[in-house]
Amino acid sequence: MTSLDVNGIGMTSQRTRDRLIARLADEGISSFRVMEVMRRAPRHLFMDEAMASHAYEDTALPIGHGQTISQPFVVARMTELLLEVAPKVVLEIGTGSGYQCYVLSQLVERVFSVERLAPLHRQASRLIHELGVRNCHFKLTDGGWGWPEKGPFDAIMVTAAATSVPQSLLEQLKPGGRMVIPVGGGDTQELRVIDHQEAGGFSEHTVELVRFVPLVTGAR
Repeated sequence: MTSLDVNGIGMTSQRTRDRLIARLADEGISSFRVMEVMRRAPRHLFMDEAMASHAYEDTALPIGHGQTISQPFVVARMTELLLEVAPKVVLEIGTGSGYQCYVLSQLVERVFSVERLAPLHRQASRLIHELGVRNCHFKLTDGGWGWPEKGPFDAIMVTAAATSVPQSLLEQLKPGGRMVIPVGGGDTQELRVIDHQEAGGFSEHTVELVRFVPLVTGAR
């Protein structure tokens, strides 16, 4: 049993979460499955306690080490895009706080998540284990390398902005699979969907503009 306060009170209560989900629906999120998972997900546990009162606002928040927990709308959008190909096994590049990994774990059979920053890797993997999740697997490594020995994957989600799509990740995507990745430099990037065609080759399209921390190489 976990002693974590998954239900929350006040600004982390279920009523506050319900308001967030209503806002996501108003902004165009259409997947009932994604919204129900995010309605239950204790986002306040994936950040410092001092930030918890802001957990159910639709905004990105700092988690230390120059990283952020993504805006709920972006989490929902990327997740519903990934689910369109009905993946069973997903690779996540950039564990970060662990929140996105937690959301995915409630929707697919297995999640393999890699993180380059040791403190975030330790903290996220411990929290998700304490929450009783057993289908997430974690590795401390350079995100650009992926996790080739566990691939190929039905889907890949990249939660940091790459200047270009890493070839090593494309090689770990199954035919029929999908990658969702922010691409570009500067303050804003393009959120791209890349599909590995069954007949071979890749197709891609841009969904919208987003803002992510950069995908940096080298574990530490």
